[in-house]
Amino acid sequence: MAAAMCTSKRLNLSVQYACAAPDLPGRADVRRWARAALDVDGARGGQITVRFVDADEGQTLNRDYRGKDYATNVLSFPYEIEPVVCGDLVICAGVVAREAAEQDKPLAAHYAHLIVHGMLHLQGYDHEEDEAEARAMEDCERAVLAALGYPDPYA
Repeated sequence: MAAAMCTSKRLNLSVQYACAAPDLPGRADVRRWARAALDVDGARGGQITVRFVDADEGQTLNRDYRGKDYATNVLSFPYEIEPVVCGDLVICAGVVAREAAEQDKPLAAHYAHLIVHGMLHLQGYDHEEDEAEARAMEDCERAVLAALGYPDPYA
């Protein structure tokens, strides 16, 4: 995945399905979730790729880019924030499905949460370095998801 020239104020979204997992969200849902998270800091554009992968690809990317040798639910690769948000999200379908089942959450709600979470990372939000930043990010996620009609993912 490579970042394209980022100058437009619209959302240019590419959705890639690199796995055959059941119940993957459709492009319209991914667009709706990504747009809602992108509008958090005021309407701005984006050049975003969302790629749904299997556990092998997810583990390889997590190991190669984060030094963690396991598949994780979402990886964010930010390239630019201004003038528009440019980056890639990688969603590991198997991990998302397992987590949704373990947490007794609807699969679509968990996908929505992880797209919103990843989009916030692309915009510079972080939850790993500072507890106050983590709370601010979680509050933002809750607000975006509530506006989309989903329950609090942290409840």
